[in-house]
Parts: sequence; C-alpha cells; structure tokens
Amino acid sequence: MPNTDCDVVVVGAGVSGLTTAICLAEGGLQVTVLAAVPPAETTSSVAGAVWGPHLVETSARTARWRRETLAVLRELAIDPSTGVKIATGVLASRSGPVAEPLDWLPELGGASPCFPADLPGGFSSGWRYAAPLAHMPAHLGYLRARFENAGGTVEAATVASLPGAARERGARAAVNCTGTGARDLVPDPAVTPFRGQVVVAANPGISEFFIGLADSSRDLVYLFPHGDTVILGGTEVAGDWNTEPDPAVAERILADCTAAEPRLRGARILAHRVGLRPFRPQIRLEAEPGPPGPLVVHNYGHGGAGITMSWGCARAAAGLVSAAMTGGGLST
Repeated sequence: MPNTDCDVVVVGAGVSGLTTAICLAEGGLQVTVLAAVPPAETTSSVAGAVWGPHLVETSARTARWRRETLAVLRELAIDPSTGVKIATGVLASRSGPVAEPLDWLPELGGASPCFPADLPGGFSSGWRYAAPLAHMPAHLGYLRARFENAGGTVEAATVASLPGAARERGARAAVNCTGTGARDLVPDPAVTPFRGQVVVAANPGISEFFIGLADSSRDLVYLFPHGDTVILGGTEVAGDWNTEPDPAVAERILADCTAAEPRLRGARILAHRVGLRPFRPQIRLEAEPGPPGPLVVHNYGHGGAGITMSWGCARAAAGLVSAAMTGGGLST
C-alpha cells in the first residue's frame, strides 16, 4: 500500500537533493528522499567545494540563485558544525588576465589583484578573495540531519520513473535532483558528465585555497584545505563516465599541486576519489507539464556549481511544488 503520509519524494541525495528536501520539509510538507547511493557516496561528497560559478550557464537567473545561496552559506559559516567556513584564497591564470570571474567577484564584497611575484611559477595573474568553503562530508551530514529533524526520511531506492516513485508512496509530487542520473532517468541527452578526480592528502599546514584555471595546454589545478586534510585536483573531462581513480592522473594532480604549493611535497595520501559533474547547457529547473497525476519538478544540470547554486535552486524548486499544491491541481 502507498505511504499516504508522504507529500513529496525528492530523488537524489546530493547537495541539490538535500537542500530541496529541507526547503520542502521546513515548509510543512512530508518529504522522503529516495537515493541510489547515500549522501556520502554522491558526486557532491567529492567536491572541493568553494562558492563560485563553474561549468554552469551564465544568466540573470543563475546570478540570482548564486546570490541567494551565498547569503545562506554566510549564515551557515557562523556555525562550524555545518561544515561551512569563510576561507581566503586565490584564483589564478597562466595566460593573460583572469576574465571569467569578474562578474561575480564583486558579490563577495572585496577582491584584490595578485601580481606575478605573488603567484606560483607559471601563473601570470589572479585575484585574492574570501568565499564560503564547504567540507562536503561534514556539510552533507549537516544537511541530512537538518532534513531529518524537520521530519523527513532518507530511503535507499533505485528509481525508474519519477511519477511512478511518487505514486508508490502516495505522494503528489516528485522532484528530480539526480544530477548525471537525469540523462537516463528523464531521459535527457543534454546532460554531460565532466569527470573530476581528486586526491585527499594530510594537510601540511595550508590554510588558503588555490585555483589555477585550465588553459589550452595545462589542466585545472586546485587545492582546498579542510582542517587536517586538503583536497587536491583536478580534472574536468567531458563525456567521461569512468568513476575509478586513474593512477596516472593522480600523479599529475600531485605534481601540479606540489608545484603550486611546495609544502605538499611528501604529504601523506589518504584517499583517491572521482565525481561526475552534471553539466547541462542550461540548468533544468521547471515543473514538467503533463496529464493529471503526480507533479514532476526538475532541479539538475548544475555542472561544477552544485554548492554555489544549491539554496537558490532549492527554494525555486520547492516554490514550484508549493504553488502547485496550494492551487489544488495535484492528485496521486
């Protein structure tokens, strides 16, 4: 028999799924998160994860969503248990001025230019700024606990149909937060994975993040310190579904990060991880039109900006569900 105590199912337990579920549950709805893997095994758990748009559409709506998220993350950073802190670091370029981030840096309330002498060898320009930085294992744990404290539940499940998942639990709506999984589930061929591989190392005393942008000849390089550990990256290979760490790629990451930060030489390696960034030319955030029955709302395609768009997109997706339910046009 369907669980008629459930109003909404959210499919996916990464940062997008959990923040959306929180917005719905704290809005008074009974919500169940269905996930093929738990939060700790999602792509979100592998992320760096610093606030700043990356591999995501540039538009007025994404600017609004990232600003909304920035405000929330700044509030969360007051409490260390959320896994979020305000960190200082550098975004640098090897070739010419850093142009990509100039539209969003002012939103952080201050940034200063770096000169070549202030940067690792090979980098010619950059910006120093402060931004929210999330230790994703801790942050996902916080999000799950907050969701469950609001009355929500997380269930292990493989979903073959979004309306079907809602009907099985007597829910009136399903929210799709499946990331790269949307390519087959919807199906949506516009979704492309951008493979990211990282190395987790013992932190030799690094306190600032560093992001070195990729160019035509060199890969992306970054390091994000999280207390006793530091996440080293990285890669962004379009269309690569391989989730197994590649030893040769790990060696390249270590070499690039050590060149940028010599204190990493000889650092103890703790883990190797891979995540698939869910890129889409445009984020899909909309209610799906269809016949009477469970509402389907999509919230996926955030690329490398999952944490950056999380709360803004979650509130928008939850608003679509609430508006439909308030209108009374939904049935199971």
